[in-house]
Amino acid sequence: MDFALQVGGSVLGAIAYIGALTSLTLRAAYFSFLAPFRGEKFRFNAAVSQAMEAGVRALPILSLITFFIGLILALQAAYELKRFGAMNFVASAVALSMTRELGPLITAIIVIGRSGSAFAAEIGTMRVSEEIDALETMAINPVSFLVSPKFMAMIVMLPCLTIWANFMGILGGALFGVLQADFTWQRYMQASLDALFMRDITTGLIKSFMFGVTITAVGCLEGLLTAGGAEQVGRSTTRAVVVSIFLVILVDLIFTMLFFFLGGH
Repeated sequence: MDFALQVGGSVLGAIAYIGALTSLTLRAAYFSFLAPFRGEKFRFNAAVSQAMEAGVRALPILSLITFFIGLILALQAAYELKRFGAMNFVASAVALSMTRELGPLITAIIVIGRSGSAFAAEIGTMRVSEEIDALETMAINPVSFLVSPKFMAMIVMLPCLTIWANFMGILGGALFGVLQADFTWQRYMQASLDALFMRDITTGLIKSFMFGVTITAVGCLEGLLTAGGAEQVGRSTTRAVVVSIFLVILVDLIFTMLFFFLGGH
């Protein structure tokens, strides 16, 4: 009986949490896209600053990691394909793996570590130091002031980062292809382009857009739910990272299944 109560409580808690995420996302979308047309000010400069932090400053580590992942993919693919005399398919395997799946997913995980945790820590610190209460006292909506610029920055920058991650992964595969699989740079890149259809790229970009929404919602909600002292800020930050990774994987699964059944592949 106790076990059933625990399971039921956990399910109800998860449903309530998803509801809170959805509500926060809808409010952030309203303040980002509709409110400016109704005379409410959008913090454009803050959104640009967040885009620089979440996007541009993530490029070095993202480039390094995705380049090596592309190289690893090429090595693993070649290990099997060599047995069948099909080394010319290495470029196709790397390009499809990066654009459909690994590019968006690795980008999202890196952004969670850099920005999702930062969102939770920033807003959580403001919550425990009563700065958010001060905003509400001045009739400033915390979602409009804090969440909306982050929301806009993430949904713009995550697809851009994903495109760059795809390119760096393919470039990593090309290094192996040129050194070990008798490709030239031009032939490898052409083989990668020939293997890709527009749907392969767009499905990855749609996933990355949804990842951006998920990461922002979880990071900001965990910050807003922070209560207590500085110790709770650390716990909220940790929880934001863990929950974000879980939900990103879940969103990835849902959209992969959706694209599979709708696209017939």
